[in-house]
Amino acid sequence: MRNAAFDFSEMTTSVVAVTTDVVRNGKPVVGYAFNSTGRYACGAAMRSRFIPRILSAAPEELTDAAGLIDPGKVHQCMMRREKPGGDAERSVPIGTIETAVWDALAKVLDRPLWHVLAERFNGGVTSATVPCYVGGGWYRPEGDLAALSDEVKRHLQAGYTHIKIKVGGAAIKDDLARIETAIGLLAGADHLAVDANAAFSKERTQDYARALAPVGLRWFEEPCAPLDYETFAGLTRTYDPPLATGENLFCLQDVENLFSFGGFRRDRDILQVDPPQAYGVGAYAKMIAMVESLGGTRSRIFPHGGNMMSFALVAGLGLGGCESYPGVFAAFGGFAEGMDVRDGKIALPDYPGIGFEAQPELYKIMSELADV
Repeated sequence: MRNAAFDFSEMTTSVVAVTTDVVRNGKPVVGYAFNSTGRYACGAAMRSRFIPRILSAAPEELTDAAGLIDPGKVHQCMMRREKPGGDAERSVPIGTIETAVWDALAKVLDRPLWHVLAERFNGGVTSATVPCYVGGGWYRPEGDLAALSDEVKRHLQAGYTHIKIKVGGAAIKDDLARIETAIGLLAGADHLAVDANAAFSKERTQDYARALAPVGLRWFEEPCAPLDYETFAGLTRTYDPPLATGENLFCLQDVENLFSFGGFRRDRDILQVDPPQAYGVGAYAKMIAMVESLGGTRSRIFPHGGNMMSFALVAGLGLGGCESYPGVFAAFGGFAEGMDVRDGKIALPDYPGIGFEAQPELYKIMSELADV
């Protein structure tokens, strides 16, 4: 399958296991994470720099006053001797390890990660359910309109109400036919979003904007290169419906620049930073605080990554919603067992930590790494 920018035939990922000295039921408590989807494995950087720094640190450099592993201190340890700037080169390996540390901490506390995050960063406030839309509509060798229609029907039957499909991998007229096909099965155009995967030039961005503006989509995602703030800002002046971006931003400064120079509209546009790819959970909490200080809202943050990690942050930090990728990305797509979609929402699970243990195929991979 492919989008407007690349296919997934070479896509890899890194899995991390953080083993603690806390023993439960005769086994050490282990935290897990992987570096989401859409970026390649980053194990070389982990092994050469970040893991050795953690393993060589004194215990008090990694633990809090209660003697528990402290994700903030682990992050500081990994950042030692790192030069400012160039965040994308290190944010993914650091963020993946840091997310695994949060999984370990939540398991030591015997609570779901979303519960721990709500207590620490959201005043303990949570909702009973999380809004969830499904990402799909890739270009496939067999990808005709009938196949797209069948895919949308499957998602609706599974309980989803909002869907996102790819654009930019075909001619505009063909993409408009795909959009019309999907909308014809949904409750309205505002239940469909489209994603160009940052593949458009300035000129093609405007061409698609003119074609899409009358449709009334939920949002038009990643129309241009992620750091091309000038093109994005220009689009906000000519395209009135919501835009979405941020999947390929990797640090607090990137997001601040988007808000300061990219024309990001606080009243309608959607921010989609991927947690483990942008330094992890603690950095995400800081990003949210900065967004709010700049006039943005949590309700317009929809993290990229249809996985349990992003779900935990949406649930714990009170964000707008999450995405889902059922049936793709092998063991790394989808949610834990029992997390069924009902009317476009998923109830909060009570698994300790992130909940990877309730994803049998993924947990098999993870547990082999930790040898538990």
